[in-house]
Amino acid sequence: MNSLFINVGFGNLVNADKVIAIVSPDAAPVKRLVQQGKEQQRVVDATAGRKTKAVLVCEGERIVLSALGPDTIGKRMAAAGE
Repeated sequence: MNSLFINVGFGNLVNADKVIAIVSPDAAPVKRLVQQGKEQQRVVDATAGRKTKAVLVCEGERIVLSALGPDTIGKRMAAAGE
């Protein structure tokens, strides 16, 4: 089985099969999720020092932070899945 990888910005790739949700980081529950993930060392920061615009929740309780918006990542996943 071939894995499909999606570019989440700055040359960083995420396995699309492992992504459960792509959400905006602005909501309080998402902020808590990211903070807890950082405390438990489950967060991968793929923002290259820029503002986080999307949070990818993945299998295995991993969280990926991206500087690209959720819409952009969603479109990339949809285009790659065709």
